[in-house]
Amino acid sequence: MFQLDSNKTYPKKLYSKAVIRFQDCDPLQHLNNAKYFDYFFNAREDQVAEVYQFDYNDYFIHNQTSWVVYNHQIAYVSSAKVSEWVKIISSAIYHNENTLVTEFVMTDYDCKTVRAVLWTTSKYIDVRTGKKTNHQPEVEVFLKAICVEGIDFEHITLNDRIKVIKKELAEGTFMLS
Repeated sequence: MFQLDSNKTYPKKLYSKAVIRFQDCDPLQHLNNAKYFDYFFNAREDQVAEVYQFDYNDYFIHNQTSWVVYNHQIAYVSSAKVSEWVKIISSAIYHNENTLVTEFVMTDYDCKTVRAVLWTTSKYIDVRTGKKTNHQPEVEVFLKAICVEGIDFEHITLNDRIKVIKKELAEGTFMLS
């Protein structure tokens, strides 16, 4: 379970580093397109557990609800290569009563070059019925506390967002927002 501490300010962007493994690459030594998802999802799971003390499995068992992927939008901007150290930044960028959008950004280690950007839209479901349900009030409070502000998800395209990310990386402001 997670316990939101109302006296604490939670970081909205979480980051970690990873090394691109040989077994995840194609013959040209580029990270296989499907493997980006593994790197992103593994990073987010670890980040959320460490920073927010959120345990997906425990949450699932106690609440009988979960988020299920509804769709993905991904852009492969610049290939990650075998043995390269990368940074993976993840954040909640949009939510409503039953939807959560998570943004994943992979950059080179110095956060200068975008490797890939992924938007994952998830629907909140009651696992007993398999149907969409609304977030509980405590989940809404949690999402409000961790959601990045200022991204007009409903009116921006992924390509437009990538331009903003590149600009913020060049200015050194991406990790600060």
